[in-house]
Amino acid sequence: MGCRGSDSWSALLRVVAATDAGAGDTSPVTLRPDPRHRMPGRGAWLHPTPDCFQLAVRRKAFGRALHLQAAVDVSAVARHLDLQQA
Repeated sequence: MGCRGSDSWSALLRVVAATDAGAGDTSPVTLRPDPRHRMPGRGAWLHPTPDCFQLAVRRKAFGRALHLQAAVDVSAVARHLDLQQA
């Protein structure tokens, strides 16, 4: 997604959008890594590298890929990739 390159699904990290179910539409959207490719919902795929992740954040590709209108919190994905700053 970030680098727009393709690869096999086993080499990519799946990311899903998660919200607080009881908060309604006003809750912030948090991106969660799905390394086992099992979480429900629409997923976005990216290479599990800092470069690909940072490109996706800079291009705001997560919102487009996941069809989200709100801003997203990418800190959980950054922690999964062991990045200090996202």
